[in-house]
Amino acid sequence: MAQKPLRLLACGDVEGKFDILFNRVQAIQKKSGNFDLLLCVGNFFGSTPDAEWEEYKTGTKKAPIQTYVLGANNQETVKYFQDADGCELAENITYLGRKGIFTGSSGLQIVYLSGTESLNEPVPGYSFSPKDVSSLRTMLCTTSQFKGVDILLTSPWPKYVGNFGNSSGEVDTKKCGSALVSSLATGLKPRYHFAALEKTYYERLPYRNHIVLQENAQHATRFIALANVGNPEKKKYLYAFSIVPMKLMDAAELVKQPPDVTENPYRKSGQEASTGKQILAPVEESACQFFFDLNEKQGRKRSSTGRDSKSSPHPKQPRKPPQPPGPCWFCLASPEVEKHLVVNIGTHCYLALAKGGLSDDHVLILPIGHYQSVVELSAEVVEEVEKYKATLRRFFKSRGKRCVVFERNYKSHHLQLQIAQPGAAYFYVELDTGEKLFHRIKKNFPLQFGREVLASEAILNVPDKSDWRQCQISKEDEETLARCFRKDFEPYDFTLDD
Repeated sequence: MAQKPLRLLACGDVEGKFDILFNRVQAIQKKSGNFDLLLCVGNFFGSTPDAEWEEYKTGTKKAPIQTYVLGANNQETVKYFQDADGCELAENITYLGRKGIFTGSSGLQIVYLSGTESLNEPVPGYSFSPKDVSSLRTMLCTTSQFKGVDILLTSPWPKYVGNFGNSSGEVDTKKCGSALVSSLATGLKPRYHFAALEKTYYERLPYRNHIVLQENAQHATRFIALANVGNPEKKKYLYAFSIVPMKLMDAAELVKQPPDVTENPYRKSGQEASTGKQILAPVEESACQFFFDLNEKQGRKRSSTGRDSKSSPHPKQPRKPPQPPGPCWFCLASPEVEKHLVVNIGTHCYLALAKGGLSDDHVLILPIGHYQSVVELSAEVVEEVEKYKATLRRFFKSRGKRCVVFERNYKSHHLQLQIAQPGAAYFYVELDTGEKLFHRIKKNFPLQFGREVLASEAILNVPDKSDWRQCQISKEDEETLARCFRKDFEPYDFTLDD
């Protein structure tokens, strides 16, 4: 059975004209049926008074569709976007964040980059830097399996997008736009790329992402720039389209070339690759490094099988765990991991103290390989997760404590089981009485819900700790807590068993 396409709307600069936009959306949905999402690029807020926005912010009015927006492009509107990681601005209106990847429950993958280009340091709060673009490319492009993304959202146009294509009107794409966005589009190979800021509509002819006769065929990219909402010239500011997520498409269907396809605009000629060619993956770190310094008293290291390395001169090598497509704060091989917080390591999983924990023994169970959620774990990883949970229950019970396990598979890239159908967003809770609670997330969901509930007066009575960022301590104090936990947990450490 063919996958039902998602019906999406994309919009240019709203500039505070929320009623005009949402009334237009309502009219379209009344005539053509409901759409799944509205994606807004460019300036969402304008220089107009805030009275209209207050009606949406307070709930007096409500957006008629789930709406995702990019962040500020100028200093004046930075005040509306307080959380760089994204947040809910009003009911049905969500700020995606400064940069990142949003994967819907359908598998649709949207990469977003807020702000305008800046080559100066420090980078203003309304801009992105070469480092931001590089991190997004690295996050996705460093695996051989990477084919591209479904949608790329930026506010600026990519520089040179008009090369080899139809006329871009009054916009000179050799002078306007961002070279960094061009580089990003070259590397990510989006099927659709939306931008704004130039107050005009331009739908470029689709372009190739491969060199004919030299590379295997790849899907084409469609670049669409949208005008500002309610413009007097009645230029197009709202674009409707249907899309089946790339990961669900037949390969042959995906790479079909439109009859009007052109050369890639970001290459100087049809045979010269741009500077946005695929970045080489970083050298993988040896698995053995994970096991240094975890047992200071004995001063030994364990092999990746979880046993003492001196027990066998040729320990069996485990199957290589899944690798992240780029930087990940929780993959053990990643340099982003704060390894001083790691307190125990098994064959497939490890324990780490939570950053800014609710208590001194708030720990996370994390897979060593890169998995987004429990439903994606292989059988041997699930087995070790369960072993860790059972061991932690015994450990806490011996100390007169109880524990709660929860997982949020929503706007997260790496599974985190917290102790204090694939692709679907959900929230899962497991109590030490054996009760299990499951909630399927369909729309908005508080990212810190589990933590906020546990911190409430009814449970731990530490409401001031509901935000982990307000609970951070020095690295020295974190190291002390980690040493204490390792020492206390050692009698229960099943990874030391022969």
